[in-house]
Amino acid sequence: MRAISFDAEVDKTSFIYWFDHSTLTSFSIWYDHVKHGLRRGKGLRRDRQGREKIAFDLGDCCVSQLELPAYHPRPAQAEVALEDIRVVDFTHFVAGPFCTMMLGDLGADVIKVENAARGDDMRMAQPPEIGGEGGPFLWANRNKRSIGLDLANEGGRDVARQLIAQADIVVENFSAGVMEKFGLDYASVAPDNPGLIYCSISAYGRDGPLAKRTGFDPIAQAESGLMSINGAPDGPAMAIGTPLIDITSGMMAGNAVLAALFARSRTGRGQLVEVAMYDQAITMLAYQATNYLISGSNPSRSGNFSRTTAPVGVFSTRDGDIFVCCANERTYQRLAIDVLERPDLVEDIRFATNASRAANYDVIMPLIADIFASETRATWLQKMRATGVPGAPVATVAEAMTSAEIRERGLVSQIPHPVAGMVPNIAPPFRLNGTPVADPRAAPTLGQHNHEVLEQVLGLDSRAIESVIASGALGRKTN
Repeated sequence: MRAISFDAEVDKTSFIYWFDHSTLTSFSIWYDHVKHGLRRGKGLRRDRQGREKIAFDLGDCCVSQLELPAYHPRPAQAEVALEDIRVVDFTHFVAGPFCTMMLGDLGADVIKVENAARGDDMRMAQPPEIGGEGGPFLWANRNKRSIGLDLANEGGRDVARQLIAQADIVVENFSAGVMEKFGLDYASVAPDNPGLIYCSISAYGRDGPLAKRTGFDPIAQAESGLMSINGAPDGPAMAIGTPLIDITSGMMAGNAVLAALFARSRTGRGQLVEVAMYDQAITMLAYQATNYLISGSNPSRSGNFSRTTAPVGVFSTRDGDIFVCCANERTYQRLAIDVLERPDLVEDIRFATNASRAANYDVIMPLIADIFASETRATWLQKMRATGVPGAPVATVAEAMTSAEIRERGLVSQIPHPVAGMVPNIAPPFRLNGTPVADPRAAPTLGQHNHEVLEQVLGLDSRAIESVIASGALGRKTN
């Protein structure tokens, strides 16, 4: 997705952009975003030529243009890895949906069971939004079908039980006791489906004194110590800017589910799988946790630099920052001789080894910083890439999304959506040449597949479907 340049009138004091209707139309700015701007009181006005203008606050909402490449379909006859595997997905927010999306990418039939009245709460995580759906929901719910059920209704619970009875995998991340209350917990449903793999994702596990404690990604970051090692040395502890614990908990859940699926192929039996976000946050401490257990020394924040390996860190050039990572002597020598053209930085005994550079950290780092400041970012990156020195621009998200690397890797495309027309899609990071990932289908609208699931999965005829609807199982309003 690339930045858009508009011929727009700008109020620099309030960051309000005034667009005429023809500009809005020609650049396909989403109408819902226009409505958002109007709701914020920016309103309409006429310019000096009498043309009606619409006000936009670009700090309030996202104005974007879908000029993304089309997705290139997988080979038509190729199988998918999880052919004929059905997942019943009772998850919401991020960790659970990310897990089930990966299973869907691998070809599983994922049926997302949502609250019939409001759906997954992430649908309303907006702006930005497209066609009424929040960006975070679209991001984590690709390759799923949606059925809206009222689980407070006996008819809704009956439909859920029928779906579970036909499932290979169930994934849920409700608060403690919710699935038990509905009679949909593992102990209640496993007797009718002994091959079922039932994955439960929670904050602190499903048993013990912590089971009922509420937790979210930043809570896990804080309590695990992860925040304490993130940030500048002289600044406060900081949360990571993306839901890292949610995402990696979803990844771990996916790994464990696939292991259980493989085990079932040998034993014929399913099993209960559990992932706790707190446990995953401790895992994400990596070697910092082990180092503490060995030494008893509490790790501190190092920011963008490492005082034990030099030079590693962010350096400013004439027109932007770069990150340089010389983790061994070979890359340091290439940096000094081939990139910086300063062989004396290798010959000087103070800088000859990593140990000596670490001992003279406050000398070597300013020297290198001054050299980097003398040229442009592009100049340094070209030289580093030519000589095999690890380095990269410290890019903004906008720069990353419009980079040559994104294009070369084919990571971003656009795919059809039933309401929004086309929506952005970010490809999964794994590729399989024998069983390629499934072609991406946009995240479903709430209850989009109600009738389809009842008919195709449960085998209900039109009369039985009418009975389900009349029971209130699908809530008051259904598709």
